[in-house]
Amino acid sequence: MALPFRPVVKVMLAVLAAALVLVGGEAAGSTAAKQDLSIPMDDGASIAATLYLPDGSAPSGGWPALVFLHGLSGNRQQMNALVEGYGLTGQSYAVLTFDARGHGESGGLVGIDGPREVADTRAVHDWLAARPDVSDTKIGAWGISYGGGAVFNSLVAGVPWAAVVTVETWTDLFTALAPQGLVKSGLVAGLASSIPDTRRDPTLAALTLAAFAGDTTSVRPWAAARSSISKLGSVTTPVFMAQGRRDFLFGIDQGTRAFERLRGPKVLYVGLHGHAPSTFPAADTGFLMAKVRAWFDCYLRAAGCDGAQSSVYVAPEDFSGPVARRGTLPPVSPTFVTFPGVTTFARSGKAVRTSAPLRKAIEVYGAPTVQTTIAASGGWSRLVAVLTARTPAGKEIVVSAGGVPTTNGARKVTIQLLNQATFVPKGSRLTLTLASSSTAQSTSNLLYLDLPMAASARARVGTAVLKLPGLRTPVTK
Repeated sequence: MALPFRPVVKVMLAVLAAALVLVGGEAAGSTAAKQDLSIPMDDGASIAATLYLPDGSAPSGGWPALVFLHGLSGNRQQMNALVEGYGLTGQSYAVLTFDARGHGESGGLVGIDGPREVADTRAVHDWLAARPDVSDTKIGAWGISYGGGAVFNSLVAGVPWAAVVTVETWTDLFTALAPQGLVKSGLVAGLASSIPDTRRDPTLAALTLAAFAGDTTSVRPWAAARSSISKLGSVTTPVFMAQGRRDFLFGIDQGTRAFERLRGPKVLYVGLHGHAPSTFPAADTGFLMAKVRAWFDCYLRAAGCDGAQSSVYVAPEDFSGPVARRGTLPPVSPTFVTFPGVTTFARSGKAVRTSAPLRKAIEVYGAPTVQTTIAASGGWSRLVAVLTARTPAGKEIVVSAGGVPTTNGARKVTIQLLNQATFVPKGSRLTLTLASSSTAQSTSNLLYLDLPMAASARARVGTAVLKLPGLRTPVTK
């Protein structure tokens, strides 16, 4: 199965536009007053928003409230479709959606969830909290992708959310976009191109070029200023995280590392939704949103709490109903596969190694690793590994991929592949492709682009050892 990364810009747009499908897909909420408005920021920009208020008089202390934050290149109309489609308006909550800075009808330029966007999110929270018909202590936030990053970043900056939900997002932006220091160039190019030039902070162009050139000197601090991971250890706010099983932009590790640090009530839900090669919504989105509603009901309305302070859900690929809950991250056991051989190739070449049929099924969960040796010369600058599986039925699955920067000379390398969950049936053959880009595996696999390299560049790779982490108790049948 080729990765659906063409055109690359659809990596983000398809995820968020798909939220519109939700309207009519679930029971609609009861009537609510709906108002479009504008919230002024302290730098003169205005943030466009939509406010839903339940019919009737507000309870003593005001309505509990929910704020919904959309993804990159999205807008509040998509979040309006979400909240209306899942019946979150017109009942027990005031609901606010808004266009992030540089998006939709809001002013300003897109800075990728930086300090300015954190200030905006704080101002939106404070504006809502100041309303006499809204409780100033019972405001929750829900954010998807770019909006999820904004939720996390505002939370660690001290915005007093009473409970939060994040969906398919990051906590460490550098490891998400440039794991092991090699940028996921196809995805980054897609993200950058999804923002019109006229709405993009001018500093982003130089950062993108630096990342593509392998210069992380400026990229690391920029990403750190947009990451929450280092501060999550002091967070006691209830946090519900939903990461995708197969999300090649923001992997499962963005949630598991946060889950290990958070000190308050916490949930990690690993489901079928996500960026490519997954989608949002997905088969289990209804189940997920029911859990989200129960989460907010518990911590904003003190209703229906089940007493669990730590929960992990891993949805099966063949989802057909409820997902079992456990209290800790699921244990895994390694499977090792050796791919012998020595291959020398130029920039357009590759090494392709295939295993014998698997003796048992493996539900890969986590980050596989590939250990090999490389002798690079002539300016060879990177090594990319793509792991695929060919099932007995003939289906090709892109299990994972990863890459590392290289320099001239011989050395051992360990390539950590993307952190995901993929069921590989018994009898499947694994194929490992080693090259300068993911397009060597398939021209439609644009995860790592075929960026320029010297014509003299050569690489020789030796035997490769694959380590596959697999669920000790698989959830997919």
